[in-house]
Amino acid sequence: MRKLFHGISKMWGVAAERGRYRCGAEMGEVEAFTSAWMLVEDGRIVGLGGAEGSYGEDVGAMGEDEILERIDLGGVEVLPGLVDSHTHIVFAAPRHEEFEMRLRGESYEAIAAAGGGILNSARKLQVMSEDDLYAAAADRLKVMIAHGTTTVEIKSGYGLTTESELKMLRVVKRLKQDFDILIKATFLGAHGIPMEFKGEPDKYVDLVITDMLPKVVEEGLADHIDVFCDRGFFTVEQTDRILKAAAAMGLPSKIHANELGLTGGVQVAVANVSWSADHLEHCSEVEIDLLRSSLELEYGGTVPVGLPGTSYFLGIPYAPGRALIDAGLPFAMATDFNPGSSPIASLQMVWALGCTQQKLLPAEAFYAVTCNAARALRCEKEVGALAAGQRANFFTTNTVDAIKAIPYFVAQNHCDRVFVNGEEFLLK
Repeated sequence: MRKLFHGISKMWGVAAERGRYRCGAEMGEVEAFTSAWMLVEDGRIVGLGGAEGSYGEDVGAMGEDEILERIDLGGVEVLPGLVDSHTHIVFAAPRHEEFEMRLRGESYEAIAAAGGGILNSARKLQVMSEDDLYAAAADRLKVMIAHGTTTVEIKSGYGLTTESELKMLRVVKRLKQDFDILIKATFLGAHGIPMEFKGEPDKYVDLVITDMLPKVVEEGLADHIDVFCDRGFFTVEQTDRILKAAAAMGLPSKIHANELGLTGGVQVAVANVSWSADHLEHCSEVEIDLLRSSLELEYGGTVPVGLPGTSYFLGIPYAPGRALIDAGLPFAMATDFNPGSSPIASLQMVWALGCTQQKLLPAEAFYAVTCNAARALRCEKEVGALAAGQRANFFTTNTVDAIKAIPYFVAQNHCDRVFVNGEEFLLK
């Protein structure tokens, strides 16, 4: 069925070509149509335009009988659905007690070393049923969608046993089946070192490679693999072993890099053609130069992904988003939604933090949570922009001049209605 969405005062994030993402200076200005319209067929955009022109099929050249349904949006502004390329929304319970510990002065690393942090979440998850995990994750996902997010990456990593890691990924598989948004699953068995492997991390790495990974691949439960490559977690050498084993089984990688220090995460990511290096709270000119040089390699480069919610919540440095963009890179941002270091569901909040804390322009931060985030998942031809051929995933807002107003009026939800594959997602 062909649908014509009209009554759009301004449509942001339009693109002449499918799959385009933005690097460096080209992130500074968002293309938009005014007095706009969008033509959708079978869940995909086939044409869009406005006072400035049109891309794809031109509705003006169509006969009245070629449009089966007309939807007047009533003068709103429209933006592409936001893309969250790094989340941990399958978890058993919040970690309120650790929040208070940090407020009393305990560091994230010290809490983790004492059996808190990821290990705390793992203990709780291991005894929780798959059905209960699914129900809790589905509720969190609905909150994210209500804030305009229509593409989500979801990691395992709070299982830390073969059975529990598979349980988490089966929950993600169910979410994929039950929600029409685009969901990508990431196997993160190497998220922390269980207490029973304390002092013998290489034995746990062996378990990840020889037991967990083959079962994940056999069941088709993951789209990517991830490793927490950082001080106190997994070394560059251990990370390299895991990523190479995954690549041999057909799983591309995207890794946690340099959250706690300059620990070689970017170097091992580029060496293993990882799609993204996420966190980067510690990132020197050496890492920036390496990321920039990776753009020239055959795989197209490792996308730097900042997680400003983590920096905000933990009080640690922010990824140098301004420097990464100035270096010509396709900087992206994500929520890192998780129970310990970033209990933030809204990419609108991340958009604002990118501006206020990382000195990004509103347009740059917008691209960081749309097409560049899609690039970090290698799904930029599907989502992240409004272009002919891409999924008709978008949200409406009554906020005027939304690109600037959304990060300015912080801690508000500017999303009024969400459309996924051209159908309204009912938020209630």
